[in-house]
Amino acid sequence: MRDDGTLDDQYGPGGSADRSDDTPSTVQSTASPEASTPRGSLRTRFNAFLNPLAARPGRTKMAVATGAVCCLGLVGGFSQIGARAADDTPSPAASAEVAQRAEVDAASRGLTRESTAPAATPSASPSATPSATAKPKPKAKPKPRRIVPVAGLDQTQMNNAKKIVQAGREMGVPRRGLVIAVATAMQESTLLNYASGVLPESQSYPHQAIGWDHDSVGLFQQRPSSGWGTVEELMDPEYATKAFLTALEEIPGWQDLPLTVAAQAVQVSAFPDAYAQHEWRANAVVKEILG
Repeated sequence: MRDDGTLDDQYGPGGSADRSDDTPSTVQSTASPEASTPRGSLRTRFNAFLNPLAARPGRTKMAVATGAVCCLGLVGGFSQIGARAADDTPSPAASAEVAQRAEVDAASRGLTRESTAPAATPSASPSATPSATAKPKPKAKPKPRRIVPVAGLDQTQMNNAKKIVQAGREMGVPRRGLVIAVATAMQESTLLNYASGVLPESQSYPHQAIGWDHDSVGLFQQRPSSGWGTVEELMDPEYATKAFLTALEEIPGWQDLPLTVAAQAVQVSAFPDAYAQHEWRANAVVKEILG
C-alpha cells in the first residue's frame, strides 16, 4: 500500500510492472514479503482466474499496438478502394467509344456469319412434275441419207445425177421427166460437166472434162451459139438442167413419147436412137436418189 492509501497492484495501471521507481528491486522485494511468498503467487493466480479479462502486464501495450496497426490498415484499404473506384469510373467519351466499338464488332461478326454460311438451295416442290420442270431434249436432226452410186456410175457422176434430179423437183417435173433428163446426160456427157477446147472461157469455170465438139459445153452439151445461154450459165449444172426440162415440157404429149423420141426432140442429135440404151440405168439412178 502506497502513502496515498492505494493498494499496490502489480497488474494495475500504476503497478510495479508499469512504474519505474527509484527503489531498487531488492528493496521492493523485501518491502513486500507477500509478493515473494507462495501465498502471494497463489493470490495473483487466483485473481487472474477470477477476472480473465483483466489486463496483464506487457499484453496491454501489445494489444494497443496491434489495434492501431489494424485500424491503420483498414483506413488505408478503404482509401485505396475509394481511389481505385474513382479511377475506374470511365468518362462519357470513353463509354461512347466502347459502345461504338461493340457495335462495329457485332456488325462485323454478323457479316462474317452471313458470308460463310452456305447458300440455301431451293428444294424441289413436291407438286412439281418432271414434265413441268425438266426441259425437253432437242430432237436430233436427221442425218442426210447417203446416196451411193448405182448402175455402174462413180461418185462424181452420181453427184451430177443428183443435181439434175434436185433441179427437176424444184420445177415440179414428174418422175418421167427426171428419168429422160438423166438418160440424156448419160448419152451427151457421161454425166460429167464438160468444158470446151474451142471456148477457152468455159475452162475458167468448174469442170470435170474437156471436149472438142464445136462450142458444146456442160452436162447436156448445149451450145451458146444456138441460144441456150451464156457459157457461164451452161457450165452450171442446175441452169443447164432447167434449160433442158423447160424445152422438154414445151413438146406436146412428151410424157407419152418413148424416151429416145422425147430426148431427140429437145437435143436434135445426129444419133437419135442412142438415148434409149440408157433408160434402165436412168431409172435405177433416179430411184436411188428419190429413195
